Amino acid sequence: MPRKLLKRWLPDPKKVRETPGLQFLGKLLHDPNLFHLNRHSVSLAFMVGLFVCFLPIPGQMPVAAAAALLVRCNLPIAVSLVWLTNPVTMPVLFFAAYKTGAWMLDRPPVGFSFSLSWDWLSTGFIAIWKPFLLGCFTYGVASGLAGYLLVQGFWRWHVADRWKQRRERRQKKKLR
Repeated sequence: MPRKLLKRWLPDPKKVRETPGLQFLGKLLHDPNLFHLNRHSVSLAFMVGLFVCFLPIPGQMPVAAAAALLVRCNLPIAVSLVWLTNPVTMPVLFFAAYKTGAWMLDRPPVGFSFSLSWDWLSTGFIAIWKPFLLGCFTYGVASGLAGYLLVQGFWRWHVADRWKQRRERRQKKKLR
């Protein structure tokens, strides 16, 4: 895996530990696995981040951080991946999750209009919550598993390719 590229984008662990808003975590942030860039830590971070990004809740970043602390994976990657569902992509992804959940429950999708109000939450959301949450959970599990497997596979391929390049360089030196 291109560690230099990831290290360039990720924050310095020391700065993360010294962030005033994270001081309540104390010694939990001193676990080295939270900032390691190895196959296990990064692939678990992809699983956590991609699963949490499909949770239809406010505060996905703290949930991803807590999950990363719990499974001891790369914290910055897990937290940053929840931004795949941002205000621009969220309506499309959540509508697709609703349609998928309705299909899985063998229900016809209900037409609805969204408005951010208590009235809509108490009446409109009640009509769609089962297919919506099922679709979100399905997408979360599927994308988390796919992210985990893709990172594992890419990392193994990259390491094998680097070994192959080294072997070829050594053989060329021997032939000279």
